[in-house]
Amino acid sequence: MKNLKLLNKNNLSILLILIFFQKVYSAEPVDIWNLEKKSNEEITVNNEMAGTEAENESLNSIYKIELGNTMEPTINEEKNILSQNINIIGIYDPSDNDLSINMWKNSNGKKILEIVDKINKINLSQDAINILNIAYLTNSYLPEKNITREQFIKIKSDWLIKQKNLDLIKNYLMKNIGLENNSDLIKYYIDYYLSRSDLSKSCELLNDIKYLNDDDYISKFKIYCLINSKKDEEAQLQFDLLKENGFNDTFYEQKFSYLIGYDQNISNEISEESLLNFHLSHRTNPEFKFEPKINTSKIIWKYLSSSNLLESIDFIDLEDKEKIFTIEKATHEKNYKEEELFALYERFMFNINQLLTVDETYKLLPNSEARALLYQGILLKNDVPEKIKLIKLLKDSFEQDGITNAFDTKLVKFLNKIDQKEVPSNYTNFYQLHLKKNESSNKKIKFNNKIIHQSKLLNYFKEDSNQNNIDKDLENLLKKIKKDNIDKDLENLLKKIKKDKKYFFSTKDIILLESLKSDGIQIPKKYENIYESTEATIPYDIQILINKKEQGLALLRLAEIIGEDQIIDIGSETLYFIISTLNQLNIDRIRNKILLQVLPLKV
Repeated sequence: MKNLKLLNKNNLSILLILIFFQKVYSAEPVDIWNLEKKSNEEITVNNEMAGTEAENESLNSIYKIELGNTMEPTINEEKNILSQNINIIGIYDPSDNDLSINMWKNSNGKKILEIVDKINKINLSQDAINILNIAYLTNSYLPEKNITREQFIKIKSDWLIKQKNLDLIKNYLMKNIGLENNSDLIKYYIDYYLSRSDLSKSCELLNDIKYLNDDDYISKFKIYCLINSKKDEEAQLQFDLLKENGFNDTFYEQKFSYLIGYDQNISNEISEESLLNFHLSHRTNPEFKFEPKINTSKIIWKYLSSSNLLESIDFIDLEDKEKIFTIEKATHEKNYKEEELFALYERFMFNINQLLTVDETYKLLPNSEARALLYQGILLKNDVPEKIKLIKLLKDSFEQDGITNAFDTKLVKFLNKIDQKEVPSNYTNFYQLHLKKNESSNKKIKFNNKIIHQSKLLNYFKEDSNQNNIDKDLENLLKKIKKDNIDKDLENLLKKIKKDKKYFFSTKDIILLESLKSDGIQIPKKYENIYESTEATIPYDIQILINKKEQGLALLRLAEIIGEDQIIDIGSETLYFIISTLNQLNIDRIRNKILLQVLPLKV
């Protein structure tokens, strides 16, 4: 009996234990598919953000380290974790341009900042800009010596803003989500489209970027976007969270209350503190009127222009010299159309004597009025020498006042109506400099097999349009076929040239041949002595960068050297060392683009 009671007690204990564990394990059902999905997502995120085995740990494990396994991460904590793990920053795949993911890693930050500072002072050509786009925006690890993470990221952001390429900015922001210090880029983007009356594009970006840095301006803009999309409850929630974090902006709060329907009073206050404030001043006041001044910010000028809020030219007081110059400056910044400015000039009244002696009497007038007289004189003159003289005087007047862009399109129209044969010799340079001929850079290459650098050997440097999308094995096979074909063409061409005793090997010929040799194409032994190859005079500092395989810094130096020049106008010796540098660094795709730009005969 005692044994039976004992057994019953044991059974009861076992039963209670089983019930307890059943409750524990059944509290949260496990979805193995969800776990697998989550795991895959974590790996994907980390692969995108990191790129190495060491960095391919799951976000979940990072959360455990950061939070001590006590709680799920908050949005802000998740955002910080993401930003900490973004060690590879950029847009382009390194292999797209034969670059390495370590192209910046070992570079001296002091040298980077020094060269960037020099570059920022140069009015770069498009060729230099193209190289810098690749250098700055290729996915790569950050440099680690004598430069902070923030400094290097700022170089990229400042460059993107300077180029004003909005598609590129958005691409960069979307491919580096979670990146810290992106507020300037976001603000530039949303203000750009708001200033052009395209609020939808501004709001679209804020909606697409999940993790936004803690910035009051961006937060205010996002709340406004929610109101604009009639998501009042969500806007209210975001506004309350902002207030809880200490936000205090009386102007914005009043506009928020009005837009969301709490306050029916219309405020006439106009704030120029920011573009958003100015826009809200306009939107919440049906009687909105604003007269810009010479010191009104450019972006507000642009907003006024896009929103058709600028004063009509027809009503401008011609006696108001300050107003006239303000309009000239606004035209220079493309807020007024050139046609509007010149229509304003036509409203000025001059006497016969002034119109007959324009080239002398304009000197006696205030600058704006003088330009009006010169313009009317151009319209009246038929004699080409006299006409082009006045055109140049008008261009000089705009340049002297720092508003040269106000006479841009109109200048070209005037010059296009003048036959070059009638242009006096002392105005030829002016005519050729400012006449924008629609020369296509996409002219077809015409092969001339009597000259090496114009021969069909150039086909070797052409890239197939789908090369980036093909399998590596296939790509290698195509390269082999290409090399086999070029070997035959090369031998046939050198055979002909060897017979021609008068053939002179130009620097461009040598550049082409040395590039082929750099890619492993052998020049037959019997033709090895057909020309003398000389060492490219590469600057010492660049040769050091080559030896250390510092591709990023080397590209910066090349862009600095190209500077304001178009690559096609660069001297042969400079071109030789640029190509030699790219050959040594195995940056073939950039090299090929340059070669196809400067070597062939185009028709």
